[in-house]
Amino acid sequence: MEHTGHHFVAIFGGAVAGSEAAYQMAKRGFRIVVFDQNMLPYGKIEDGLPKWHDKLRDKEEEKINEKLSHPNVQFVPNVRLGENIDFQDVVNNWGFSAVLLATGAWKDRPLPVDGIDHYVNKGLYYQNPLVYWFNHYHEPSYSGPQFQIVDDAIVIGGGLASLDVVKIIMIETVQVALKERGHEIDMFTLDRSISKVLDELGYTLKDLGLKGCTLFYRRRDIDMPLSPLPAETKEQLAKAQLVRKKIMDNFLKKYLFRFEPCWSPTDIIVIGDRLQGIVFQKTKIENGKVLTVEGEQKEFMSPLVISSIGSLPEKIPGIPDKGATFAVNEDEYCRLEGYENVFALGNAVTGRGNIKESMIHGKKIALDVMEHHLNWQEEDYENWLRGSENQIEQQVFDIADHILGKQNLLPETISSIQEKISELQGVAGYSGNFKQWVDENLPERLEDQLENSTE
Repeated sequence: MEHTGHHFVAIFGGAVAGSEAAYQMAKRGFRIVVFDQNMLPYGKIEDGLPKWHDKLRDKEEEKINEKLSHPNVQFVPNVRLGENIDFQDVVNNWGFSAVLLATGAWKDRPLPVDGIDHYVNKGLYYQNPLVYWFNHYHEPSYSGPQFQIVDDAIVIGGGLASLDVVKIIMIETVQVALKERGHEIDMFTLDRSISKVLDELGYTLKDLGLKGCTLFYRRRDIDMPLSPLPAETKEQLAKAQLVRKKIMDNFLKKYLFRFEPCWSPTDIIVIGDRLQGIVFQKTKIENGKVLTVEGEQKEFMSPLVISSIGSLPEKIPGIPDKGATFAVNEDEYCRLEGYENVFALGNAVTGRGNIKESMIHGKKIALDVMEHHLNWQEEDYENWLRGSENQIEQQVFDIADHILGKQNLLPETISSIQEKISELQGVAGYSGNFKQWVDENLPERLEDQLENSTE
């Protein structure tokens, strides 16, 4: 170990925000232990970013690997806070200098329609488990929940994630229909453009017996959060809205789904014990606000409804919450209310399953904590990450000098923490070799299966 031995920091969640915070602290000499609830610490990069982003996924997972391979970082897999390890025990008894919560946003925001959750898996799916299934069902060892994707589905959403859900539905249904007609078309080819594939084969959706799914959004296409452009002035807003519309039009053209703007779900349509449709209320947008159009409702029948309206942090026993997120003090450190040395990072604070926001928040709070406490285009994403890394180089030297003057943990406290870590690693079967662990547990990739099938 190359650490100074002065401080020991626990980070729960090793993905985007957690790995960034771990690296920022580790390279300044802190002992770090990262606990993750999964075998591998990739979070939404692995389970929430659809598998057609294979190159981006591999690149960002390798960055996480590099950060967690720092000699000052230890890793403990398969530990869920509040289940395998008690929050109060960790905070009050282990003796950590600080505890950082980077557990992410994995709980789907409930669809605000009375009684609808009774029909989960009976005509209703939520986004997060659906995308997890889509990313992993090709694996020979996959034993998780199964999902039946059918034509003419309703997707309720409006953000980038809902467009991912739409693509999943269209890819799955078109792929099956083409296979029935003797055409084996892989997912990556359909991802590039379903309409192009059908044109080349001489089919329309109607020829395949498909209608396509429908995306319902309570706002307009020009309101969708699809463009990173600023929208603070009227001119900027007009430009951003134009770009949003172009992006949406391109999606519609390539993936052949339908779009219904300005509809908000209000009631359910049930036949037997299955959800068979949604009653929608017409809306309008005035001065940026969603208003109800009185007296205008419509029933839309569908064999499948998928909710994609956002993600929230899962509640953890012992951790105070405030609405959709953890209860944190209104300061730049995001200190958990009632605790002097517990801080929330990334989506645990923002309440969004957004990789970009998680990354920048993880870096910012890690730096703030060290200084004051221890007394949706792939190239845009990558450019943003690299740019944010370059902004803190000078700042980190000042912070490191500041921290080295703070009170040290007692050697016996550090030894006790290390014993507990080693015990949990043993339970998980983790030898301490992070690279070996990744190599042994990385899921089988669809692109590798396809390549091997053509050899």
